[in-house]
Amino acid sequence: MTDDHLERLFNDLKGEFNIETPHKNHEQRFLDKLKAKDSVVPETKKQSGFNWKPFLAIAASIVICFGIYSVIPGEPETLDLASVSPEMSETQDFFTITIENELKKLNKERSPLTEQIINDALVQIQQLETDYQKLKTDLTESGKNQRVIYAMISNFQTRIDILNTVLEQIETVKQFKSNSNENII
Repeated sequence: MTDDHLERLFNDLKGEFNIETPHKNHEQRFLDKLKAKDSVVPETKKQSGFNWKPFLAIAASIVICFGIYSVIPGEPETLDLASVSPEMSETQDFFTITIENELKKLNKERSPLTEQIINDALVQIQQLETDYQKLKTDLTESGKNQRVIYAMISNFQTRIDILNTVLEQIETVKQFKSNSNENII
């Protein structure tokens, strides 16, 4: 604003300003009023109600965690034979049950004489199980490729063949042992 504007403003407001001198002890009365008001304010400003801030913070954290969990994709589910078709599910169940039964038979035949043969067979079975896990990943990535399905079936068959071969070898060892014992007697 220019000086001319200010002069015009003051001239327009002339007579409206309070230019009287305050009464005696005006300053003291004013300070007493301020002190009285300050002492009343804390009494009227009481905290009432419940403090919701901690609970709102916890709720916000839960919402954020849930949002992140729902947005971030999980690991893709690996497929196995059972996920290909109902027939493949039956095939997988058959092979799994057969392998479990053969392993039970193998463990029943465990003795100091057959220990090495059984341990070697179990190492081979474990290697085939590792290969099968890789085949499951391949099946997921290839979108149920027939070659991968055949390789998985072949893996099951190989495990059963190994177990049957080991059981035959154990039977041969047992027969050889009994024949050699008969010859000694």
